[in-house]
Amino acid sequence: MRSAIYTGFSIFAFVIFLSNIPAVGQTQEVRSAQEAVNKVLDDSGRLFREGLSEFQQNRRAEAGEKFDKAVEVFLFSTLNIQSDQRLQSCYSQILETVYRIEFPSDNNSPQIRALSATCGWRWQEEDLKMGDAVASMIKPTGSKGVATAVPGTSAANPADRPDAEVLVGFNSQEFEASPLDELSKLELTPEEQDVENNPVAQQQYQYIQYAVANRSLGFSFQVHPMIQQYINYYRGRGRKTMEVGLYRSGMFMSMARRVFREEGIPENVTWLGQVESAWKPTAMSWAAASGLWQFIPGTGSRFGLRRTAYVDERNSFEEATRASARYLKFLFNRYGNWELAMAAYNCGEGNVDRAIRRAGVANFWAAYPYLPKETRNYVPNILATILIANNPQQYGFGHVRPAPPLRYDRIRVPASTNLALLAQASDTTVQYIRYLNPHLRSNITPPEPYVINVPAGKADGVLAVFRRVPASKINNTNLANSVKGETWQTISNRTGVSVEELMAANPGMKEPTGKVFVPMASVPGNRVQATSYARPSTQRAAATSNVTIVKAQAGDTVAKLATRHGANATEVAKYNGLLPNSVLGAGREIKIPAK
Repeated sequence: MRSAIYTGFSIFAFVIFLSNIPAVGQTQEVRSAQEAVNKVLDDSGRLFREGLSEFQQNRRAEAGEKFDKAVEVFLFSTLNIQSDQRLQSCYSQILETVYRIEFPSDNNSPQIRALSATCGWRWQEEDLKMGDAVASMIKPTGSKGVATAVPGTSAANPADRPDAEVLVGFNSQEFEASPLDELSKLELTPEEQDVENNPVAQQQYQYIQYAVANRSLGFSFQVHPMIQQYINYYRGRGRKTMEVGLYRSGMFMSMARRVFREEGIPENVTWLGQVESAWKPTAMSWAAASGLWQFIPGTGSRFGLRRTAYVDERNSFEEATRASARYLKFLFNRYGNWELAMAAYNCGEGNVDRAIRRAGVANFWAAYPYLPKETRNYVPNILATILIANNPQQYGFGHVRPAPPLRYDRIRVPASTNLALLAQASDTTVQYIRYLNPHLRSNITPPEPYVINVPAGKADGVLAVFRRVPASKINNTNLANSVKGETWQTISNRTGVSVEELMAANPGMKEPTGKVFVPMASVPGNRVQATSYARPSTQRAAATSNVTIVKAQAGDTVAKLATRHGANATEVAKYNGLLPNSVLGAGREIKIPAK
């Protein structure tokens, strides 16, 4: 078997060797094309090797940047990746390998030697051994029972966490802490626990009894003083947490209510999302639970959320919301009441089943002493949140105005569509497309037709672009916005593409109208596709005396870039209409205001 494998690799290496030898009679154009392919493969191999070196030295953020650049070599080249088998195979396997390094799995370890062979990298033996060392360093999140030991969507008990840190992801700034981590440690004060001797709390507790008796919340639950105790907490030291949650809920609540209604779940149960993530799609807990609804990989997979080198649908908006509703429906059917269903959502069916057996009855408050601490906090917390959200004025939150709903259109795009083209077609930035699609793991969609979100009102325009461009040229074309009176020559001047090529790419268009296609140049090294084809802004020219324009590097956030240039992160964020923790795409221009 070993000799067979060795022979297979030798043949493959020989084929790669032959492909690099100019054949007799080959034209200069063919040789130039082969050289361009070889350069992309070689550059990607060099950057990937540098990423392995950084990772081996535990510089994870730096490793992530190098791996990103190894991928960007393909995206920023002028070559059609899908038309060349070597490029396509290497590109796909790099994505898969980086994903396996970033998000370890028991079942899929990174195959770095195989990647090197696929890409034809001429690595030395010490480079391959470094790859082996990195593969051995990878610790799957489930290897010590962290994420996979609990069948629910979050950790059962942080006290059970292994001493070893669970390292997931390269750049921590891409994720935000889940509120569940703090909830697990929350201890109510004596003042917060006092209901009987607090006239306001006593009055509010009577309202809870009234609301439940009248089923005004759309579902029933057992009234307990601890629910009021959490209301006391939110009216005091937890006020800011509630205010932020009520505000952010406006972005997703109408969508969540619609999905829950379609799945037959009481709409008010959607407030579980506030306790899970504070309505942050990029929230991640210590147990690698992720997204608005904090699914761990195993449970997400059970309910249809894919996690591949291209997408992590736990971070999606609608798909994850529907999966959450279906999981809750499954749990309600299992236990017959919403308190136990919510408890199982938090700590898994196994923990709840054991607590019920010990209590001798399927009742949350009877099983309460036998549940993990986080879950004991979790259920009354959700019920308190539901009550406050349904009557914010009564509880002192009437001043909070929810954020406007996050509007977007959903369209199906062709396989492996570059987000740069989508951004150009919808008159926005790649960053905003990524913001609307937090489940996309790179700047390219999966290798099959896929539904994504685009800015509201832009669906027809984007689809019109895809109807005009052949599928084979989707990732070999850019767009330029033309204005009335513009000519092909003026567009040629600002894109670097000849008039003849522009007219050939836009058949039937005598003069530029609206969005026009700009083909990528075939000359090796031409970076024309990385250019933004917006009309030059006179406002920018006037403002450059007061600002410095810099380009972001892969992995940059606004805060990281501002620090590097000695600027105030908050001011830079405001000046560019971003947030300090906004993740920037490589090459994005950011304005640094003068001090």
